[in-house]
Amino acid sequence: MGIAARLANIQGKKMSDPFAITDCALIAIATGEKAQNIREMHNRLMRTYDDGVIYYHFWGGLLRPHFVDREYQNHFAGWAYHDLHDRRLAEKLSIINPAHYSSIEDLRQELIEVFEERMDEDDSASRAEAEHPFFFMRSQIVVFDTHLRVATPEELTGLIPDLSLGSLFYHFIDSRRRSPSGGDDFSEWLKSWGDQYQNLLDEILTIDPYFNSLIELREVLAAIFNSYLKIED
Repeated sequence: MGIAARLANIQGKKMSDPFAITDCALIAIATGEKAQNIREMHNRLMRTYDDGVIYYHFWGGLLRPHFVDREYQNHFAGWAYHDLHDRRLAEKLSIINPAHYSSIEDLRQELIEVFEERMDEDDSASRAEAEHPFFFMRSQIVVFDTHLRVATPEELTGLIPDLSLGSLFYHFIDSRRRSPSGGDDFSEWLKSWGDQYQNLLDEILTIDPYFNSLIELREVLAAIFNSYLKIED
């Protein structure tokens, strides 16, 4: 079904501005900071005011392919498990979901509290040297306009399975720190159509953006869109 035909099918419905598909790449930049034990990690976090550092070590692994221990999703948890061999600390860090925090600063404070609690529990553990230091990196996102525009949610449904992982990251992950509501770009656009896509919107909001790979997120998102807005060939 062509665009004109799809537009004809929604005549009489509220129209919204086209959705602009954007792509992106995440660049990792070394800060020169590192931590060899829990106490050093705590001290570095106390003076880390660059949001890009915390952002990278939680979200960066989604867009920059590398081996990820799915049980210890963020870099802090992975370091605690593989290099400090502190499973107790690793488990506490692994359950932190950055999507549940309204700001990067709130997330940083949660990290600080977890490391403080571990130091209070066991002072010797706080000074134990890791096999490899934790190197602090910060993220910088480079954005690309694909010049691709979609006019309706129905049209977007047919496009989602072919979205690049960079586009998915930009619109479904990075958008959460750009949007005043903390939501993804797809949901924000659907809201602009009024209540006609409310059921679809409600289903999208149930997706956990963190504990899945981008490929899995794309599959889940495509299935949800298609279940509500089936596109005929």
